[in-house]
Amino acid sequence: MEYVTVQDTEIPALGLGTWRMRGPTCREAVSTALDLGYRHIDTAQAYKNEREVGAAIRESAVDREDLFLTTKLDWSNRDRASVHRSTRASLNKLQTDAVDLLLIHQRNLRTPLEETLGAMAELREEGLVRHIGVSNFSVERLDRARQLADAPILTDQIQYHPFWDQRDLLEYCRIHDVMLTAYSPLAHGGALYDDLLREVSTRHGKTPAQVALRWLVQQDGVATIPKSTSPEHLESNLEVFDFELTDREMRAIRRPSKARTAAHFVRGRLS
Repeated sequence: MEYVTVQDTEIPALGLGTWRMRGPTCREAVSTALDLGYRHIDTAQAYKNEREVGAAIRESAVDREDLFLTTKLDWSNRDRASVHRSTRASLNKLQTDAVDLLLIHQRNLRTPLEETLGAMAELREEGLVRHIGVSNFSVERLDRARQLADAPILTDQIQYHPFWDQRDLLEYCRIHDVMLTAYSPLAHGGALYDDLLREVSTRHGKTPAQVALRWLVQQDGVATIPKSTSPEHLESNLEVFDFELTDREMRAIRRPSKARTAAHFVRGRLS
């Protein structure tokens, strides 16, 4: 496993995302991932699976101190009282005294951003949250969050894959020592059928998915959280640290296309 280091904090560069995982399927996937060596688990209040994630962690032989655990505030939990109440509820479901990272999941214009960030900073001072961050924030909104926050913003978790350009945000994050966490790294499954990724994967004896993940983690300051419930895919996703893409391959793989991203998203949601 490789690590991303920002703000003197080491975070596993590859973790497990749990979006759309529910019930026993979620619990089993997290348990399998931990057995395979994953040490970075991502969940959210909106996913309705924190209880299953917590049970899998509690039953695992992995020490809690060796795990980087993230959850996110639901859109309705943004005022000070709701941030405190919902985070404590999340800790109870996750069966942990603190989460390593608490994120603002998405925009909510009804509550001032400074109120939400202030409440998150209070939780950090209480030791219930080790780091705070945001998700789905543009460069402009991330910059504003950094100016308003009383605690450092550790990451911006956003959609990032070869067909969705985030170069401006990544440059901003690197300048300000913020990690970029890439969700949907396989373009909602679209990366698996991409001709160029297949060509590159053949040269390296890997799969297109492994090449897409390698493309992300090979970029400075980028971590990624692919989602899978398949033990075979979970194991395969971890096998991206034993090869390296050339500079030419890195440049060629980046092919931004809003149309392709939208089409892959729709197909992924229908599958």
